[in-house]
Amino acid sequence: MRFNEDLEHVRSSVLAMGGFVEEQFDRAVKALTESNSELGLKVKEDDIKVNRMEVAIDEECSRILATRAPTAGDLRLIIAIIKTITDLERIGDEAEKIGVLAARLAGVERPSTNYREVRNLARHVKLMVHRCLDAFARLDSQAALEVVKMDDIVDEEYESIYRQGSTFMMEDPRLISRVMDTTWMARALERIGDHAKNISEYVIFMVHGKDLRYMSVDSIEAEVRKGVRREEAGAKVLP
Repeated sequence: MRFNEDLEHVRSSVLAMGGFVEEQFDRAVKALTESNSELGLKVKEDDIKVNRMEVAIDEECSRILATRAPTAGDLRLIIAIIKTITDLERIGDEAEKIGVLAARLAGVERPSTNYREVRNLARHVKLMVHRCLDAFARLDSQAALEVVKMDDIVDEEYESIYRQGSTFMMEDPRLISRVMDTTWMARALERIGDHAKNISEYVIFMVHGKDLRYMSVDSIEAEVRKGVRREEAGAKVLP
């Protein structure tokens, strides 16, 4: 019974960390849209809280591994949690970068588009982060799969921003500094999308026991479908 309580406490801690990382992300984007340099720098200051959360959860997982000797599904859960908090910490790092860049851009004349392309990219990435955490909370492999699929859209939007920025810099060298900061911000958003995708793959690993790293989206989808069919077949034979 105590072991189950330990696992549930760790899972709750991961979700709390994820919730705070989401807040960091939201504030960083808000700092850009509102030209709020103070808010952007606050995101940088608060990144230490994310780091502390990661260390605390990692230590708790190490204690469970050393004292409880978990097997099968419980062991997969702990491994996935250790990987998940690493990606959450890196999302926090990328949010910190966005906050710093937003603080710098607050003192620069805004483009006529008001950073529309970056804001659109941020909306997609925010949805990925929220949905991957929801999939983690519910251990929902199919919801996790949908997040994995969303990553292609984020990659395409980032590439579009990168190409557009290159064009702007060639047309008007005076824009180089602003465009470079905007492009780095878009890159940070794209990386956050990658981390959300990673977390979603860990959810599928927890549920189905399949390591999906370096597999194509089609292959991941096929593995999830096979896992769901196996679960449904197992449920049918239960008394």
